[in-house]
Amino acid sequence: MSCIFPVAIFATLAVSNVIDIPFLYRYDFILLICLIVQLLMFRTGMETVDELKVIGVFHIIGLTLELYKVHMGSWAYPEEAWTKVFGVPLYSGFMYASVASYMCQAWRRLHLNLREWPVFLITVPLGAMIYLNFFTHHFIFDIRWILMIILVVVFIRTYVEFQVDDLKLKMPLVLSFFLIGFFVWIAENISTLFGAWQYPNQGEAWEIVHIGKISSWFLLVIVSFIIVAQLKHIKERKV
Repeated sequence: MSCIFPVAIFATLAVSNVIDIPFLYRYDFILLICLIVQLLMFRTGMETVDELKVIGVFHIIGLTLELYKVHMGSWAYPEEAWTKVFGVPLYSGFMYASVASYMCQAWRRLHLNLREWPVFLITVPLGAMIYLNFFTHHFIFDIRWILMIILVVVFIRTYVEFQVDDLKLKMPLVLSFFLIGFFVWIAENISTLFGAWQYPNQGEAWEIVHIGKISSWFLLVIVSFIIVAQLKHIKERKV
């Protein structure tokens, strides 16, 4: 249930890859389905107003990154669409938003509780540095490995408690970051196979996404989690 929005996107990618959609370009059709699914999730109570706001923020963050990366030639969206801006279809932001949707849904459904969460003055600048590195590494030294070492040090004591039915479990937070990043990498392979976007080495024929991309998703998941966690903490303090 926590993955319902990502699954909806995968299903749309798969169907639109094998069936011609009348009157719509494929990317426009995917955007339309994303909007409909979000509306249905909200109207049926599966998604709260606060969760919808978080997803909106992630759509903007993801779309900004997409615009920059496509401009730099990191990947491309080769198909035509009416809803493309500077070569980037607007549905692409929803792929980032789907990760936020999963986090929000899992947080509520699994009753997540963070223990030993670092202070605001550490997590927020760290998240900002990670996000900025996705932009600056095209011009200066890529510090992702330095950031990963810092992350391990900062979150080494942090763990997350969660509940499945009546069973209470816990997991080191760094491990959960890696696991989410790994499964997002698998999702990325499925997405590129269905033609959601295209890396330079996939122009003539599909190839598996380089395993090094796991590190990118690991870091991006942390940025996502920090934003969600801080918003949750702010809301709890208000309550």
